Formats: sequence, C-alpha cells, structure tokens
Amino acid sequence: MSSGSGPLRLGAKALEAKAICVFAHGRGQSPEAMQSHVLARLSAPSVAFVLPRAPSGSWWEARAIDPLTPVARAQLSAALDHLAAAVAAARGELPGLPLLLAGFSQGACLAIEYLCAGLPPPEAVAAFTGCRVGVPADGRAEALRAGVPVYLTGADADPWIPVSAFADAAQSLGRQRVSLRADLFPGRGHEVLDAEIAMLETMLADMTAGRTPRMEAAR
Repeated sequence: MSSGSGPLRLGAKALEAKAICVFAHGRGQSPEAMQSHVLARLSAPSVAFVLPRAPSGSWWEARAIDPLTPVARAQLSAALDHLAAAVAAARGELPGLPLLLAGFSQGACLAIEYLCAGLPPPEAVAAFTGCRVGVPADGRAEALRAGVPVYLTGADADPWIPVSAFADAAQSLGRQRVSLRADLFPGRGHEVLDAEIAMLETMLADMTAGRTPRMEAAR
C-alpha cells in the first residue's frame, strides 16, 4: 500500500495479479475514500488496484456539465495526462495483464474522457455516475476504439450528474460503437449502490479469467 501525495496501490501483488484496475476518485475525494466506499466492498483477490490522486483534490474546477472554458480545457488536459501516466505505469509494472479503467463521479467523467480522447485504451471501463465533460457544442473528442466494454451508471436524483448528461454520455459512447451497458437507478443519490459494486466485481472476475467482460450482473 502507498499513499501520501502519490497513487494508492492495493490488492494483488505482481506475481499474484491477473488483472489491473485503475480507479479515479471524485471531486474533493481521495483514493482512500474510494478504498473505503467502493473497493472494500469488492471480492477481487487477483486484481492489482492503482488509485491515482488528483494534485489538488479535484481533477478540474468546473462542473462536468458546464461548457468548456479555456481554463477548464487546460485543467482537463492536465488531468488526462495524469491519468494516462498512471495507466502507462500500471501497464509497465504488470505487463500483459488486462486493465479496467474505473471512476466515480468526476473520476468517472475523467475515465470517459480518457476513452474518448483516443488514448491507449483499457480493456474495459466502469464509469459510476459519469458523463461527458462539457456540452456537445464544445466539439468534444470521439476517437475511442469500437467494441470496448463500458458500464455507465447514473441516477435521477443525483445532484451532480443530471439524467440529461447521463443520456448525452450514452449517446456519445453509442456513436463510437462501444459495447455499452447503461443503468439508471431511480431515487439513488450521489453514491455507489451494491448493484454497481456487483457489476464491477463480475467485470473483474471475467478479466482475471481471461474473458471479455460480459456485464451480466443483475441490476
């Protein structure tokens, strides 16, 4: 385990790991919060977890649903560079293993933008309460590899990501022909439900078994 100013590393060691999960935290949160709220609820003994840490506690200052200003674009670009470096480092330390990129809230939005930016793709993505950053008029990138399994969630009661933004993300990912499962949870607040945890667990189980995630967990 490591913490401080760098990423938090948890789970299986190099000789035991069969898959990697890079998990990005939300606005004003920390890798340790994701450990206690999400990862501690998982059974994934063969997965090595890497939880990058936003330098200032948030990946960018604006809300994800606000139009992109020059400042927001620069901050998002820096966040993508940070995440890309974390993914590359994990790949370098554990070569040949499948990698799932995940995140919650602002971290989920960052994971979606990473995928859409055409950066070296993960084998799967789990975006818990995520959306595209900015608005369609911003001319956002849509350069991802077709067929990537993506699990996207949202809720009609979430104060940060409205249903319209969830739907916009689903449409954007659909245009790019990902293998998408999108679950909208009525009445859920800004949290990760047991059903979402179960889906992440089944996706990781598939990957540790050498299979493409089927995203078949019950809703």
